[in-house]
Amino acid sequence: MDLFNYIKNINEGYSEGNYSGKKYGITKTTFNRGNSFKVYAKELGDNDFISLNYYKTKSKDLLKPCEMPEQKVIHFLKNVELNQN
Repeated sequence: MDLFNYIKNINEGYSEGNYSGKKYGITKTTFNRGNSFKVYAKELGDNDFISLNYYKTKSKDLLKPCEMPEQKVIHFLKNVELNQN
């Protein structure tokens, strides 16, 4: 599964999920008719967070982590277990 599909699986607005045995509050906002996304996840009760922007362009998709390694963002997207709201 590519990163776009992982991001699409996250509910728009606020949701929660589990990652590495910890609970995260996740906010996803969609822009540009579904061609760009902002995802921010905050560990509930601690200081860890994940922040990214994702853009679908005509030539390629762009993942832009916000002040963190790309691998951290990718690992989160692939491994977070989303809670059914």
